[in-house]
Amino acid sequence: MVDDASSDATPSVLARADGVRVIRRDVNEGPAAARNDGWRAARAPLVAFIDDDCEADPEWLIAGLAACAEHPGAVVQGRVDPHPAEAHLRSPFARTLTVHGDGPYYQTANIFYPRALLERLGGFDARSYPVPGGEDTDLAWRAIEAGAPTAYADAARAYHAVSVIGARGRLRVAARWSQTLHVYRRHPGARKRVFTRGVFWKPWHYTLARASLALVVPRRFRYLRGWLAAPYLDSIRVRLRHERGRVWHAPFYLVEDAVEIAAAVRASIRHRMLVL
Repeated sequence: MVDDASSDATPSVLARADGVRVIRRDVNEGPAAARNDGWRAARAPLVAFIDDDCEADPEWLIAGLAACAEHPGAVVQGRVDPHPAEAHLRSPFARTLTVHGDGPYYQTANIFYPRALLERLGGFDARSYPVPGGEDTDLAWRAIEAGAPTAYADAARAYHAVSVIGARGRLRVAARWSQTLHVYRRHPGARKRVFTRGVFWKPWHYTLARASLALVVPRRFRYLRGWLAAPYLDSIRVRLRHERGRVWHAPFYLVEDAVEIAAAVRASIRHRMLVL
């Protein structure tokens, strides 16, 4: 386990854990650097990554190793669900993670790599990704581009914490993506799988752009306004249901989407690519 220069009680908690080897970093340089320290200190031919805000199912490692044996040389993505004990905390002002398939993001919340593949790729790109976000996607797509297969292990399950971070916290997360979106310039394959219409990072960014057009449609074509706006309203309904929100949360999604699009525009300028 890697303690990435924590400033809380983490060191004392880890000191009481039996059978856990702890690597203590004196300077926090982001999750990419910390994970590199972790896998390089390991000795096994397979490396399993799980994040500190996740809890592994009792059969997680057994199921993951079985999937790796079935798919030799593959990057194996495990299943991730919000922690059942914290389901009551889900809301538009909380963060959690759900992974139910093979990519396209390949989150390190629950994933298995052959050590030889990590060595061949040089691990995570800590220099390009000094903050959370994008470093795991970049590593996986470098592996794919190098010819590595990928697989999904539904039985290798981990449960992600539901962290209540408030409206301001969600907006800070939305704004920080401008630092990591260059992963899609590096990896056209990832962009092809993720983007809507080749330009929009998230599908509701596209539907918001459509809804914005409804505001400028001439009066004589007002019948088009509902057609343009309906997909975005549907996306809000889906997200409200998924995050157990209330109707009064709907305007927050509009603000969050606008902040994300602004972050994407900054990334477009900084990295000379088009993403909204």
